[in-house]
Amino acid sequence: MKRVCVVAGVGPGNGAAFARRFASEGYSVALLARGTSFSEQLASTLPDARAYACDVTDASSIASTFEAIRGEIGEPEVLVYNAGSGVWGPVEEATAADFENAWRVNALGGFLASKQVIPAMKRAGRGSIVFVGATASRKAGPKSAAFSSAKGAQRSLAESMARALWPAGIHVALIVVDGVVDLPRTRQRMPDKPDDFFVKPDDVAEIGFRLTQQKPSAWSLEVEARPFRETW
Repeated sequence: MKRVCVVAGVGPGNGAAFARRFASEGYSVALLARGTSFSEQLASTLPDARAYACDVTDASSIASTFEAIRGEIGEPEVLVYNAGSGVWGPVEEATAADFENAWRVNALGGFLASKQVIPAMKRAGRGSIVFVGATASRKAGPKSAAFSSAKGAQRSLAESMARALWPAGIHVALIVVDGVVDLPRTRQRMPDKPDDFFVKPDDVAEIGFRLTQQKPSAWSLEVEARPFRETW
């Protein structure tokens, strides 16, 4: 049976790149997104991929989705948690709903999805869980009251999970993406920026795949990904 990779949060950027990268290595890939119009089209271009509608903020949606994945393609060996969203604005403008929803997408969803894959990974004595984070988890800007709090919670969750699960053979890691992801909408918003200003999704996906291939004597917990011209 093929190895199974679940990518949670599949859009035209990093999510699609992760799906393509793991598919190229022979994985069966489950593509999770709230809507399936994009993910179904992407799945049709990959050798063995399926799109699943999943609301990562809802425990029952995650449970039913992973039950379907296990029944249709097998137990996941890799989980890439790429779901992430937030409303930009200072604390005075952010609403309670903005704050809670950002936490649900970035932290709660990662917690719930991880709990779906951990038991089988522990039985097998191996597996990888990769979170896709952001600089906001470590450096909160004045307009990231909701987003930075959520990404900070996600980062703490990843660290706690790593401490608990590494001894069981499960590699938990976090990619801190520091920069603007190269997407059509970001190009339109920043038409004056040069090509090397943007973070390339394929390069982020390469980091994620390589994390899953690391030897356990030298595992990484946190890896930063930023364009070489980025000011930091």
